[in-house]
Amino acid sequence: MAGFGDIVKKAFYLGVGLASYAGEKAGGTLSEVRSQIQKLADEMVARGEMTTEEARRFVEDMMKQAQQQSVTTTTEEPTTPSEPRRIEIIEEDDQPTAKDTQTKNSDNVDQLRQQVLELENELKRLQRDK
Repeated sequence: MAGFGDIVKKAFYLGVGLASYAGEKAGGTLSEVRSQIQKLADEMVARGEMTTEEARRFVEDMMKQAQQQSVTTTTEEPTTPSEPRRIEIIEEDDQPTAKDTQTKNSDNVDQLRQQVLELENELKRLQRDK
């Protein structure tokens, strides 16, 4: 089972790396987001996929969503970045049977394997996009 521990560790590090990468990408200012949205809308108008009025509304709607998401994100994280997030461990009173534990472990292993595969595919896609 030492191999499974390594897989879990690698999956964890991959997740941390992806979260860090996503944080860096999301760290852009709203003006950068607005310019990207405006560029996309201009391209769609040039291709005739939408009118200039639709493009204006599209840009406004997307900016409202981006602003709402940034407000939601800032209100959800009340702790400062220098302070680690607190985790509470709750112990259950009922002890599971050996059969329940084996079934849950099997399901967890399958889920973890699927997550590792998805993260590997995402990493490969991100590396190709660079």
